[in-house]
Amino acid sequence: MQWRGRRESGNIEDRRGMSGGGMAVGGIGGLIIAAVIYFLGGDPNQVLQQGPQTQQTPVNPGDPNDTLKDYIGVVLASTEDVWTTVFNDMNKRYTVPTLVLFSGGTQAGCGNASAATGPFYCPADQKVYIDLSFFDELSSRFGASNGDFAEAYVLAHEVGHHVQNLLGISDKVDQLHARLSESEFNKVSVKLELQADFLAGVWAHYNKSTLDASDIEEALSAANAVGDDRLQKQTQGRVVPDAFTHGTSEQRMYWFKKGFATGDISQGDTFNDPSLN
Repeated sequence: MQWRGRRESGNIEDRRGMSGGGMAVGGIGGLIIAAVIYFLGGDPNQVLQQGPQTQQTPVNPGDPNDTLKDYIGVVLASTEDVWTTVFNDMNKRYTVPTLVLFSGGTQAGCGNASAATGPFYCPADQKVYIDLSFFDELSSRFGASNGDFAEAYVLAHEVGHHVQNLLGISDKVDQLHARLSESEFNKVSVKLELQADFLAGVWAHYNKSTLDASDIEEALSAANAVGDDRLQKQTQGRVVPDAFTHGTSEQRMYWFKKGFATGDISQGDTFNDPSLN
């Protein structure tokens, strides 16, 4: 992605190099939990422990990730521009989210966050939380291809959850939680996550002029790497479709590609798509 010299977002809260309340994950059970919550876009309310605020103090003022921070800042700015335009076209107002960069652990409006949670969006404070070390894990642990656009896809997916929150979609899904069984709600969760993938594709559509030849393949590689079927096979040796919460690798790639091809937010109604029933 051609990003140097472009506007960087000012809506970044940099907590890297600060100690904070991270979730403790240990033992065999902890490893399983960590593998599950690495799924992109997961609901942190299901996995984060609520706890008191922890005093944070700088422990490492020098940080090696400034270039990555600059890149992520440009991607975030681009999402702000795209979704402001799309919302204006719908006669709606887009409120920008804040991106929180942290290392190790930090406090979120949804509870304690640690590096093990992976990137997530917290609707309670309308912030996206990312430990930049996740991007190394994406390639080294989950097998996504190296390339900066995989990182852009991750952020765009989380911003997609913010879009869903602003449109009232997330609230409707939350209301179903108490009325459905776990397996039934999992199917709804899959539709929510696939729509976030679609919205990431819509964002990419509006950035076609800045994309390099390999960018879309890098995004698809990341989507493929975090499909439920692939992650379950990797972590537990078998695939359990009733436990899917985000969609298969094929589904995640399909909906991203559809968003990229159409650039039309109205084409992303995953909740009424017959193929997902």
